[in-house]
Amino acid sequence: MGGTPLSGEVTVRGAKNLVPKAMVAALLGSTPSTLRNVPDVVDVDIVSGLLKLHGVTVERTDGKLVMDPGAVDHAEPTAINVHAGSSRIPILMCGPLIHRLGSAFIPDLGGCKIGDRPIDFHLDALRQMGAKVRKETDGLYIDAPGGLRGTKIELSFPSVGATEQVLMSAVLAEGTTELRNAAVEPEIIDLICILQKMGAQITVHSNRVVRIEGVDSLTGFDHRALTDRLEAASWACAALATKGDITVIGAEQEPMMTFLNTYRKVGGRFDVNDGGDGSAKSIRFWHPGGPLNAIAIETDVAPGFQTDWQQPMVVALTQAEGLSIVHETVYENRLGFTEALNQMGARIQVYRECLGGSTCRFGQRNFQHSAVISGPAHLRGAELVIPDLRGGFSYLIAALAAEGESTLHGLELIYRGYENFLDKLTALNAKYDEL
Repeated sequence: MGGTPLSGEVTVRGAKNLVPKAMVAALLGSTPSTLRNVPDVVDVDIVSGLLKLHGVTVERTDGKLVMDPGAVDHAEPTAINVHAGSSRIPILMCGPLIHRLGSAFIPDLGGCKIGDRPIDFHLDALRQMGAKVRKETDGLYIDAPGGLRGTKIELSFPSVGATEQVLMSAVLAEGTTELRNAAVEPEIIDLICILQKMGAQITVHSNRVVRIEGVDSLTGFDHRALTDRLEAASWACAALATKGDITVIGAEQEPMMTFLNTYRKVGGRFDVNDGGDGSAKSIRFWHPGGPLNAIAIETDVAPGFQTDWQQPMVVALTQAEGLSIVHETVYENRLGFTEALNQMGARIQVYRECLGGSTCRFGQRNFQHSAVISGPAHLRGAELVIPDLRGGFSYLIAALAAEGESTLHGLELIYRGYENFLDKLTALNAKYDEL
C-alpha cells in the first residue's frame, strides 16, 4: 500500500558488488580467509555453494565468513551449473582455479537482463595471459598448459568484471601485468586492498592504469567489506520519492560523493555522521518539503554517476517539477523498466539518441538509452513484474510512493542484493502484505 512516507533507520552491510568477489579471492590463498560485514543475500549463498563444490570449507556466522581453501579439488560441471543459477560470478573463478588446479569450467552465465554483458573482455584477457578456451555445449573449459603469464592488457571499456578478472588472474601469474583503462570503482579498490593483504603487489596509477607484479604465493586475508553504497542510495531515493526521512546506518560519504551531489541538486537533504563521536557511521536522507528540481543525469563508470543509482533516482525524478533527462551510457537496456512506471502514471519518453552531454558507445546503434521524465506525476498502484535487481527495487519505491495498492511479482530478484529488505520496510513503517 503506497502513499505513506518512509521514516526511520535501516542498516546496510557489505557491498553486494564486492563480497562475492572477495569470496572468490579466498581461492588464491594458501591459508584460511575471514570476511566481515557480510550481508545475508542470495549471491553470497550461490558463491558459498560454488566454493564448497571445489573443496573450500565455508563457515558462516552472522556477518562473517571463514573460508579455508586447503582442500580445493575439481568439481563436476553438472553440479556447478546447478549451483551457479543465474549468477555471473563463476567467470571470475577462472584465474584462481587455473592457478590452483590448472583448469576451470564455466557454465553458461545468467545475471540481470539489463543489456549486453559479454564475457569477451574476460576471455580475451585470459587468452592474452596464456589461457586456452574451449567452448562445449555445457559451457567453457579453460586451461593454461604453461601457466598464466603477465602481459599488457588494455580494455576497450573500463569493465568492472574484466578488471576483477585481470586482478585475480595476474596476482599469481609469472611476470608483470599492466592493465590500462581499468575500472576504479570503490569495490575494485577494496578488492585490491584484500589482495594486498594476501601478499599481492598491485599499484594503482593515474589514468586508469593498474600494475600487478606476480608473486609466488598468497596467504589468506582478514577484511571488513566496505558498505554497500548502491543499496544506501536506493534507500535515499526511497526517502525522496515517498517524502520520507531515512537514516542509513553504515553509509559512508566518500564512496557516495557523486550521488550526494546529485541528490542535493534534485532538492533532497542529507546529513553525514562520520562516526567521530564513536557512533556508527551513517547518512540521514530526507525530503525537505516543497517541489523537487528537474535535472540532467549521465551515467558513467566511477567516479561518475553509477548506473546502479540511475533506476531508483528515475523514480524520484517522476516527482520533480519540469523535464529531467537521463542518459544511460553503461548498459544499453537499463531504461526498459520505465514502461511499467508509465503504466503507474509516470510520463517518461525514451529515445535512441544520446541526450546527455556527450555521444556514448550506444549512439546510432538503435538502443533506447536516453529518457525524458516529465513531472511531477501522480503515481497509481499497479501490478508489476520485477525485471532485475535494481529495477525491482525501483518498482518497490514507486509502489510505496503511489496512491493505492500495488502487487509485485518476482521478489526473489531483489533478495540477490538487498538484505532483509522486507524487515527494513517494516522498520520504516511501510504498509505491505507478503503473499
